[in-house]
Amino acid sequence: MSTSFVLTLSAVASLLLILRLAVPFLPLKRVTRRLTPLDLALTVVGVLGLILHCASMFFRSVVAAIPGSGSVIDQINSMGTASMIWYAVPALMVLMGLRRQHWIALILLAVSLLAVGITMYNGTAVSTHLVTIFAAGVTIAATVFLLSAPPWSRKPTPDLPYPPG
Repeated sequence: MSTSFVLTLSAVASLLLILRLAVPFLPLKRVTRRLTPLDLALTVVGVLGLILHCASMFFRSVVAAIPGSGSVIDQINSMGTASMIWYAVPALMVLMGLRRQHWIALILLAVSLLAVGITMYNGTAVSTHLVTIFAAGVTIAATVFLLSAPPWSRKPTPDLPYPPG
């Protein structure tokens, strides 16, 4: 993974955020769901966990600058069960945090995160794995920035089909 890859993914996510802030009708009221504080926390921690996993694999020296991170880096790079857990837990946290969002977005998100996991552990070419990472990153950003409302939002959102929690 190159720095230009990270910058491009960051730029796309930033453009989605700018789009959200600049276009008055976004997010679309019909499909917008307000995140609860727990949803937001799960999503943020999950995304940070996914970033930690990717950074441990592709930018080892950056993560190694964090005191005590050596064993985490080793577990992730072992590509064994511990590495799978270090990936699956944050991925599931993101899915849980965004579980109230539109079902199509959730399916796309689940498929993209699953594709990242499969391409990471089945020996697929790195270029294919990077494509799945990019797709998952854009899907997460689009879901958060274009379909969800923060807990503090006063904009009305459709009634949830089930109570928040």
